[in-house]
Amino acid sequence: MGTFETILLILLVADAIALAALILLQQGKGADIGAAFGSGGANTVFGATGGASFLMKLTVWLSIGFFVITFGLAYAAKERAAGLRGDGIPALPLVQEEAPPAVVADEGDAPLLTEDQEPVDSDVPEI
Repeated sequence: MGTFETILLILLVADAIALAALILLQQGKGADIGAAFGSGGANTVFGATGGASFLMKLTVWLSIGFFVITFGLAYAAKERAAGLRGDGIPALPLVQEEAPPAVVADEGDAPLLTEDQEPVDSDVPEI
């Protein structure tokens, strides 16, 4: 594995951990109802509107980064596989088919038959 792929893999793991933590930090939609009626909404870190818009934007950017890094890893793996095709994989030898050797009949051999002739065995009586 090349250094480029290692860096992308480390970035992918860090992005996945950050994305999971960020999703777990966000509140559900039902939690905003309490803030709408004045239950301490002004005392939040992100102001009276809450951190929903900031956390949502950060989640979107982390998810986009996750997909970009994943596509980068896939491209790097494809290029590495294309480079390995010629290395380390033995190629099958090219076999050139030769014409079958010509059969020469000796005088003592049985006569050669063509495709449309059938052999006749003289020892077997015909029925």
